[in-house]
Amino acid sequence: MAVDHIRYDILAQAALRGVVRTVLVDAAKRGLPGEHHFKITFATTAPGVRLSERMRAQYPQEMTVVLQHQFWDLMVSEEAFEVGLSFGGVPERVAVPFDAVTAFYDPAVQFGFQFETIETAAAADASAEARDAERASAPAGELPAAETMPEALPAPSPAAAASMVSGIDGGTGGEVVRLDRFRKK
Repeated sequence: MAVDHIRYDILAQAALRGVVRTVLVDAAKRGLPGEHHFKITFATTAPGVRLSERMRAQYPQEMTVVLQHQFWDLMVSEEAFEVGLSFGGVPERVAVPFDAVTAFYDPAVQFGFQFETIETAAAADASAEARDAERASAPAGELPAAETMPEALPAPSPAAAASMVSGIDGGTGGEVVRLDRFRKK
């Protein structure tokens, strides 16, 4: 397997985080247009996340905030956003670096995506390197035992699944196309 010296995975993640930043900047300036609203999930343990101790105790690993009707003072910088929200009737100020965001979803248009953490990417790279080394030491024509059964992928969240479906066919249903249709005859 070729080594990705450019690190397209990191570039794509940065571009998607830029999408989140852009829509939040627009929402801070103009408010939310139409029925748009955002569900933003983030790692509460990530560096730079600011939460009250009460909220950190309630959400020790991950938290989703909804920017829809009751939020105020949304401020967006190059690196993070801050917003006032009410949790159980108690006003709170939350600060979230974009690097801490793990998922973004706009239910109004069924659009969203999940982010891969750098640690996950590094683990995948290490796993691929180990697999390549095992392949190299296997007798010619034989796959190592671990490769006889594909690894199961984690199921996407309902939000991610909805965005995948709507991204594929616009949510209108699609036509199944056989690849034979494109082959030269």
